[in-house]
Order: sequence, then structure tokens, then C-alpha cells
Amino acid sequence: MPAYLDTILQAHRAAAAADDRDEPTVLAAAAAYAQARALGQDAGQRSFAEMLRVGHSKRGMAVISEIKRRSPSKGDLDIDLDPGLVAADYEAGGASCLSVLTDASFFGGSVEDLQKARSACHLPVLRKDFTVSTLDVADACLMGADAVLLIVAALDDATLGAALALARALHLDALVEVHDDDELDRALAAGADLVGVNQRDLRTFEVDRARAERMGSRMPDGVIAVAESGIRHADDVARLADSGYTAVLVGETLVRSGDRRAAVDGLLVGSS
Repeated sequence: MPAYLDTILQAHRAAAAADDRDEPTVLAAAAAYAQARALGQDAGQRSFAEMLRVGHSKRGMAVISEIKRRSPSKGDLDIDLDPGLVAADYEAGGASCLSVLTDASFFGGSVEDLQKARSACHLPVLRKDFTVSTLDVADACLMGADAVLLIVAALDDATLGAALALARALHLDALVEVHDDDELDRALAAGADLVGVNQRDLRTFEVDRARAERMGSRMPDGVIAVAESGIRHADDVARLADSGYTAVLVGETLVRSGDRRAAVDGLLVGSS
């Protein structure tokens, strides 16, 4: 099987190496923008983590609904989707948060997709992309995201710690994604309090649906646990709720659905 993660990271690291922007200037701009949003300007900050807690409290599980046009393993999902319409449907169906792919080369996403989706609803939005530097975190803030994805497999400990610290300084929640016990240990050692367990191996894109169940019991009190990938039915959601998860992140199933509003609502049947 292709090593998808290695290929994607190689491309993102090459782009980061070619980025000739002045880092202090970008970080200062992000800090100023974050401060303005914290004061309620420019649509204001939306708390990703808090909305997950609220969704879990109301229905027994929170759903992070994902907007993506394609994937390396499945090809086109809905390449011509309207992110604003999809976001509105997800919100109407009971989603607590959005995840929006901004990677162009491998997932067909864009910054514009994130901005259109956020403008069309009241939900907090995760920038779903492959963060390889602190500039990526600053960019997530500047494009209007409320949360940033940090994939432990993509980052060494120093970069993970720096990215997590910067996200907090910019009032962004950080979803720290892990795939095994060693990565979970690294995430917790870095201070992660919002941890996603991806059931998909990002090197092969194969799904192991028992992965989240095995790792759910290891989450410390106070950590918001999110199960990712391979979630298709209400039974999957109920199983993950029983394993201690606060939220699920669902993409392909919802994007491919003919009725996205009903598909989100259907995931929550039996979980409350």
C-alpha cells in the first residue's frame, strides 16, 4: 500500500522550507488577530472544545462533521460541493463542530472552503491539514479557524510542544491526533487535553475499528477524547460512547450522504 502520510508530509515540509515570509511578522499578525477575535470582533472566537462538551451533554455524543472534496485513498467524494451549504446542513442536523480540509493537492480543499463554511453557520471550525511548523498554526488563526490539527506522527516532540503552546497563545483549541499508545504518551506528555484517536492508519489508509476502543480506557480524566475515521452508523457511535469518547469526527459517510442533515442526526440515534 502507498505510504500516504509520508508522501503528504514530504510535500508540506517542502512547502514550509520554501516559505520565505518573516516569521515574527506573521506571528505578530496572528496574535493581533487572535486578540481582536477574543474581544468579539470579526465574528468572534468560537470554542471548539466547549461545543464538544455541550454536544456530549445534550445527546450523549458530539459530532464533528467534516467537509472534504476528495481523499487520496477514495478519490473524489463530492468535488463540486458548496462548503456553505454543507456546513448549514451539518449544523441543522445537530453537529457540534466542523472540520474542513484545507489541503489542496491531496484533498482538494482550500482556505476559502473553511471561510465559506464558517460564515454559513455558528459552529466552531477545525482547520484539518498537515501542520508541520508553527507558521501553519499562525495561518490557521489568520484564516479564521477556531482549532488546529496536530498529528503526533508528523511532529517531533519539540515541534509538537511549540505548536501546542502557540495554539493556546492564539486562543485556538488543538486537536492532537494519535494512532497508537506511544503517540498517546507523547501527546499527553506535551500537555494535550483534546486528543483524537484515528482508527485509520495514515500510512496505508486502512481502518482498524477496534483501535479507539482499545485506547479509550487510557484517556486521563479531563481529556476530551475524539474518535476519528471509520465511523459509519449509529451503532459505531454508541460503541465509542461506551468506550469513553466525548465526540466522533465523521467525514466520508456524511459527505457521500444524499441527505447530510438527516445523516448527522442519524448518527446520534441511541447515543443520548
